[in-house]
Amino acid sequence: MTKRTEGIHHITAIVGHPQENIDFYAGVLGLRLVKKTINFDDPGTYHLYFGDEGGNPGTIITFFPWPNAYKGRIGDGQVGVTSYAVPTGALPFWEERLAKFNIDYTKAERFGESYLQFEDTHGLRLELVEREEGKKSDWEFGGITSDVAIKGFGGATLFTAKPGATAQLLEEDMGLDKVGEEGEMIRFKSSADIGNVIDVKITPNGRGTMGVGTVHHIAWRAKDDEDQLAWKAYIEEKGYGVTPVQDRSYFNAIYFREHGEILFEIATDPPGFATDETKEGLGTDLKLPQQYEQYRDQLNERLIPIKVREL
Repeated sequence: MTKRTEGIHHITAIVGHPQENIDFYAGVLGLRLVKKTINFDDPGTYHLYFGDEGGNPGTIITFFPWPNAYKGRIGDGQVGVTSYAVPTGALPFWEERLAKFNIDYTKAERFGESYLQFEDTHGLRLELVEREEGKKSDWEFGGITSDVAIKGFGGATLFTAKPGATAQLLEEDMGLDKVGEEGEMIRFKSSADIGNVIDVKITPNGRGTMGVGTVHHIAWRAKDDEDQLAWKAYIEEKGYGVTPVQDRSYFNAIYFREHGEILFEIATDPPGFATDETKEGLGTDLKLPQQYEQYRDQLNERLIPIKVREL
């Protein structure tokens, strides 16, 4: 039996200065900062979450901002490109907006779709694609209206050390459908209407090195805790080493490294980001897990002050 994930839950990357990170993803791209917390394994560092108005699965990109960290190299064993979906007809708006903020971009065609490709402030590779699928975002910020706003992930391009093994995992074990091959890409698609298109690059890119401007891991959706435990047993049966369940406050997580060396996570859809804030107040206050609450004053002194602002 093949289990089927609905697609991407979130993508987590390493970046530089946290204010620069907020200015790009909220100020330029118009995403909502839905959670301001800390890296549970490195509490002196922020963990910032951006997404749609409610922080729904398939829209969330998260960041570990390390201002003085070394630059990474995008390559095999990583998500090479993160794709965002915008409404049909929105690309001309985004061309103007990127130019307004002096962000260089290129145009590309892939599988009959047009893309705008660019990098964020810290070198992370991004692209925008028009898609009919997925509901429009209700979050409007900085002159970006719902008619052109980012809906969530279009998908991702995987750079893998073993393209055949990664493709086999996606299709035979994770339940994505192979929908095409073009040039150096194989395309897979899940059942969701957002975060659903995965391209696997079959030509080598050189080994990636973790650091600023690279993706740390990609997370796939599990319906709930029961489904996640079923995924854990299922993936272990396929010969992968899977971590114990990790409580991340807003979802539970398990991790394994696939044969192409990309770190995969499987994350639960619930409980979501409104467990400790109202939907209206998401991303307003610094939220800490229980074990760090006693250190709030020290952390507030140590963490760099940040704010969401219109540019």
